[in-house]
Amino acid sequence: MELAEQLEGIAARAAGHADGDEVVAAVIPAESSLGRVYLCAYRRGDDGTTWLLLDGGGEPVVERAAVRDAASLVALVELADDSAGGGELDELRSRLVGLRLTENPPGLDDAIAAVDELERTVGTPPRIASTVHLERVGAAVRKLEDALGSGPGSPFAAAMKSGAAAVQEFTADVEANYKRPLT
Repeated sequence: MELAEQLEGIAARAAGHADGDEVVAAVIPAESSLGRVYLCAYRRGDDGTTWLLLDGGGEPVVERAAVRDAASLVALVELADDSAGGGELDELRSRLVGLRLTENPPGLDDAIAAVDELERTVGTPPRIASTVHLERVGAAVRKLEDALGSGPGSPFAAAMKSGAAAVQEFTADVEANYKRPLT
């Protein structure tokens, strides 16, 4: 079954867990220690978001550690995808192509190829949040940074490190606004 079809099925199951006039605002797939899980966001007008993690069969997960792990993974993947290549791959590619037309320094073709590879690796939504995806994005970013000669330190690693607090905040929000008591 295609991912889009899986998401539709899980969204229908998630709708059954909505309270009152809540609607399912998002279904985010992830690969966790439980296998495929789906972090579902619910909204009611301008009220805050509530959350529910569904397992592969569409049943609610109530184990705190499993919910925390899935929420952290989802946030890390979002952060990595948004930070990869400075977060603006199209703009970076345009600048590199412009540089090719004006100066054409050595290694430029490698840099453009690395941008293309990174863009393919990040992909387009929907994507499955997984440690494998994180590793692939990290490797593709490193290849790009090497091609660009970014010098000591990795801008991507720095962005990931500075985003750690946001990942923790997101995870805490999911736990605090979870639709079921956590064990």
